Amino acid sequence: MLSAVASRYARALVEVAAAPGSKSNPAAILAQLRAVGDTIDASPELRTALLSPAVPPSRKRAIVSRVLQPLGLDAQARNFLFVVIDHRRVAELPAIVDAFEVLLDERLGFVRADVLSARPLAAAQQAGLESEISRMTGRKAKLKFSIEPALIAGVVARVGSTVYDGSVRGQLDKLRLKLAKG
Repeated sequence: MLSAVASRYARALVEVAAAPGSKSNPAAILAQLRAVGDTIDASPELRTALLSPAVPPSRKRAIVSRVLQPLGLDAQARNFLFVVIDHRRVAELPAIVDAFEVLLDERLGFVRADVLSARPLAAAQQAGLESEISRMTGRKAKLKFSIEPALIAGVVARVGSTVYDGSVRGQLDKLRLKLAKG
């Protein structure tokens, strides 16, 4: 679940980055902001400086400009990062970036699905699931795969609030309920 703060900042960024006539590439901005988050996570000193209320926002912007220069940030990504710094929301940056990705996918017509399987799926199986979920939803699917050994075999796909359970565990649970009623 996305926080209200992350959603608000992400929505503002989507409106600017994906606006008609915008020269920015929203996918590039997403990748750049992920790289910024990774850089901040990799440096405890940078993280401490950005989270410290004792460091003024102007100093934080200067530090970020210098440290993140090798990333070659898009102007909109850089300006957005400065807004996050100025409003003391650096701790929320990972959630904001996640929310930005979700909102961007919605804007571009993608549907997101979480797929659980008992063991890793082959590339052909993943492609088949993606194709089938795209067909069922009428939108291009973006799948996130996870392993859940308790399923025994098969897969469970969650698209929004709809769950498609093709697991052996799910079939056993249905059979147990049927036997309990009968």
